[in-house]
Amino acid sequence: DTTCKNRPLDLVFIIDSSRSVRPEEFEKVKIFLSEMIDTLDVGERTTRVAVMNYASTVKVEFLLRTYFDRTSMKEAVSHIEPLSTGTMTGLAIQTVMDEVFTEEMGTRPATFNIPKVVIVVTDGRPQDQVEDVAASAQRAGIEIYAVGVGRADMQSLRTMASEPLDEHVFYVETYGVIEKLTAKFRETFCAANVCAVGTHDCEQVCVRNGGSYLCDCYEGYTLNPDKRTCSAVDMCAPGRHECDQICVSNNGSYVCECYEGYTLNLDKKTCS
Repeated sequence: DTTCKNRPLDLVFIIDSSRSVRPEEFEKVKIFLSEMIDTLDVGERTTRVAVMNYASTVKVEFLLRTYFDRTSMKEAVSHIEPLSTGTMTGLAIQTVMDEVFTEEMGTRPATFNIPKVVIVVTDGRPQDQVEDVAASAQRAGIEIYAVGVGRADMQSLRTMASEPLDEHVFYVETYGVIEKLTAKFRETFCAANVCAVGTHDCEQVCVRNGGSYLCDCYEGYTLNPDKRTCSAVDMCAPGRHECDQICVSNNGSYVCECYEGYTLNLDKKTCS
């Protein structure tokens, strides 16, 4: 099953359909959108998806509250038509903040802690100011991924993307290979952050492991056979400690003490 089961998102695609994007290239973008939708665990309580189409103007194709199943979303994507004018990327990001990421339009309340994510796909240089708008979006808790194709201006992509840039800026040479990014995003959105969003079942430490995760324990603890829970190691077992006289276990660590009539030296190990 290639579907993402782990991380609910409120996810908005912002796709550039300015006149530099040829009709056959725009069809490739729509295939990319459909394949991305296929990898997500789409639903009212899981990942909600909206799509915005932009050029000199902005058109919200569908909102986060519009569809809660993949089939309907992909059907809607198949009917998107290019706007074929300029490249007002800043306007598009501003519109996402004003008209898409609101509770009335289907964004879940902040108390739900659902990540708000934007993926901008563009092949050009913005014809308006994106730096301030992107910074404002990020201050509002929106995570921005910038996907550049062909002639896209790398500096503009870096200006609008969230930190760390090497995880939020992607580039492909042509629309013909944009689909190869699907796997990258799948890894990012699915398993990648199971540890970060707390949907794992590790008792102490969660460690990312490619498309999945492993459990680990704090120092002084050992992983139990169930590979989830941890037990304190007996630090006072012979050979584990450096106490001269008495070892006392202390929450996964140990302290040294001395017999009556002796005092602990400054090294906290030996006795006089």
